[in-house]
Amino acid sequence: MLLTFLDVGGRKLLDNSITGSLELTELLMVVVIFGALPLVSERGEHVVFDSMDPYLPEFLKKIQCALVHLLCGAALIALGWLMWKTGGDFLETGETTAQLKILKAPFIYGMGLLCAFTGIIHLGLMFKEQQDNEGGVL
Repeated sequence: MLLTFLDVGGRKLLDNSITGSLELTELLMVVVIFGALPLVSERGEHVVFDSMDPYLPEFLKKIQCALVHLLCGAALIALGWLMWKTGGDFLETGETTAQLKILKAPFIYGMGLLCAFTGIIHLGLMFKEQQDNEGGVL
């Protein structure tokens, strides 16, 4: 936020922006978003549309929950694998940001790892909730 504030302030007041501020902001957003993704999933703080839940029988809710975790887990692991491959391609070609020449590969690798880790968390939650349901906890 400070970087954006100083960049906009410099642009408006001094008619001069901070070189590479957009690139840095984008890279920092990647770190914040993908860094928070596993935590949000583990805590169940993601966006949930539950408008039909009061009308569904309990056994159907359990199946729905398991399927959602399975689909999210599979999609995130697949996305992580694709990002890891893309990171390798970027490293091989030496892809950098336009102004500051920061290598993109480490960020893409990090995104891939965090996506895959989040997928594993979803699969773990699927099994945990099934065990909790069998044990009568929920």
